[in-house]
Amino acid sequence: MNLLIDLKERFGFSTFRIGQRDVIESVLNGNDTIAMLPTGTGKSLCYQLAGYRMDGHVLIVSPLLSLMQDQVEQMKVMGEKRVIALNSFLPFKERKKILRNLSLYKFIFVSPEMVMNPNILEKLTSLKFCLFVIDEAHCISQWGPDFRPDYMKLGILRNKLNHPIVLALTATATEDVRSDIKKTLNIHSAKEYVYSIDRPNIGLMVKPVQNHEDKLQKLLEMVKMLKKPGIVYFSSKRLAEEVSEWLKEQGLLKTAYYHGGMDQEQRILIQQQFLYDKLNVICATSAFGMGINKENVRFVIHFHMPTSIESYLQEIGRAGRDGLMSLAVLLYCNSDEQLPLQIVENELPTDIQIGEYLKIKMNVKGQMNDQLELTDIQERFINYYWNFFKNRRTEDSSSLTQKLINIRDGRTQYKKDKIAEFLMWITGQGCKRNRLVSIFEENELETRPNCCDWCGLTFEQYESKEDTNLYEEDTSWQEQLKKILLPV
Repeated sequence: MNLLIDLKERFGFSTFRIGQRDVIESVLNGNDTIAMLPTGTGKSLCYQLAGYRMDGHVLIVSPLLSLMQDQVEQMKVMGEKRVIALNSFLPFKERKKILRNLSLYKFIFVSPEMVMNPNILEKLTSLKFCLFVIDEAHCISQWGPDFRPDYMKLGILRNKLNHPIVLALTATATEDVRSDIKKTLNIHSAKEYVYSIDRPNIGLMVKPVQNHEDKLQKLLEMVKMLKKPGIVYFSSKRLAEEVSEWLKEQGLLKTAYYHGGMDQEQRILIQQQFLYDKLNVICATSAFGMGINKENVRFVIHFHMPTSIESYLQEIGRAGRDGLMSLAVLLYCNSDEQLPLQIVENELPTDIQIGEYLKIKMNVKGQMNDQLELTDIQERFINYYWNFFKNRRTEDSSSLTQKLINIRDGRTQYKKDKIAEFLMWITGQGCKRNRLVSIFEENELETRPNCCDWCGLTFEQYESKEDTNLYEEDTSWQEQLKKILLPV
């Protein structure tokens, strides 16, 4: 059957988007494949259509619960019943039932951490997988060595699954990151399909501000002025909540906040309200990202500076998926880089935490674990490298401690360099779009309308002609009329 016929019959599309056909044909020809496609161009269709053409199961490793749930629900809406996500949303009894019948599912979504669960791994290794998909594969390099070390085990997992074809998908991966992906997954001869990171319909703007109060006022002005819906990104959960409530007090009632510290039910509710236009503005941390597939997001504003250009591109990529004009604004105040630097400095364990924890692991007298006050990330970091070195070490705890300290210092410096690279983009001279693509070693782009503030972009091009934020969705028309007519 012709691929275009498959595309039309299964997905309702008459033509492929950029890169999709090349990637699908590469996989169907038996090639391990790395695909870097722009955000919003339908990466998930690549493994779905290829999977339908192949004999066996498809395993999709996905970084976020919300992303898994969103993709599973979308596939079910399209009529696919043989799809499941193995994650912490599943009640224990339901998970046991699913595992007993896992062979009935064609598409199986799982997180890197869940797939390493011995019970789940045992079930998976009993199946025949034709395709092993790593969605948002840049996470291997960005998160694997420290934040989520189970990403580093995916190459071993592939071996246990009897070497299915690998498809690694991402929207933001420099040559170094793609090299990390190939090394970790052991796919050194993989075919690479690398397309531009540029999203021409997203205007780029950096708005200088004087201080925190000025930043808040500029944010209020923009959110009131701009076409909606939109997302405002913060690095702080507390500030995302506070600014959301403050915007509501200023009349933007269809506003809510979202972060990883909320209950799962709350997060799902906010996502659904946003997806179905019950909310116009979301104040969020980066937890509100990869799982949000809403086509008509008109703006993304960064209240805080992200920690890398890759994170920035991922987040502004939430905008303009319908191809219409959208705007990305970063509010920048001098020394804003101190917050991401502080986050990076405090993310990984200290010398003392590493040393004392390893003493406990090696049965050498050390402090009690609860006195070390390790975060989940810090404990995962030490545990991963402890397990990595423990079967090949000949040194004592102090030399092993120094090895981990050196690894930590290398990761911290790498992230500091990423912040410095992004800061140069924020504060530098010249076309922002061309300086952005040059970081990914792409050719300079021709001058285009709605490019960036250096090229003459203005807010007026993105102004809303009507105010849809003064009244909450469930307010009756009688109450709305009262608010309009009653004297203040």
